[in-house]
Order: sequence, then C-alpha cells, then structure tokens
Amino acid sequence: MKFIILFEDACDADPDIRKTHMAKHLDFLERNADKIKAAGPLFDAEGQGRDGLWIVEASSGDDVDQLVHEDPFWPTGLRQSYSIIKWKQVFVYGGRLIHPG
Repeated sequence: MKFIILFEDACDADPDIRKTHMAKHLDFLERNADKIKAAGPLFDAEGQGRDGLWIVEASSGDDVDQLVHEDPFWPTGLRQSYSIIKWKQVFVYGGRLIHPG
C-alpha cells in the first residue's frame, strides 16, 4: 500500500537543523529505500525550502508512523507535525495503472 507523508516544519526551528542533520537524514533514506520511494522538501512562493513530502510503500499506517519516528530529523524539533495519507497511484511513467470499464 502506498502512502503520502506530508511534514510541516516548526516555524521556530533552528535554521541550521537541516544542514546539521542532512547527512544522517540522507543515510536514513538510503537505508530505507525499499520503503521510502521518494522524499524531498517543499518550497514556498518565494522559493524557500519548508516542510517535506515522502512517498512510502508500507503494510500499514503504523509502519509509516514508526518510520517517521526513526528519521534523524524527527527528534531535532524541525518537524512540527505530519500527516499520513493513503494513496492509490493510477498513473506512472506515461501509463495507466488502472483500466476502468
């Protein structure tokens, strides 16, 4: 089952948190590449990085929740909150994944 995880960053987080913990965060993403299919920051209208998004393949929302809490960014105070949303992918690489009658 696929999930979209939307992270909301804390507005009062230390601006150096990302830089300080990025190497460990990327190591974590690589170690979990079998589950975390894509990840990256989102940007505001002025082009400033904020928040984040993951696409995850997992058995349950509980598995995703555990993964979020294992991320080295989690205990730093960077993330204020997150949402786990089930997602059904119907289109990829120019092709349909479903064929409605």
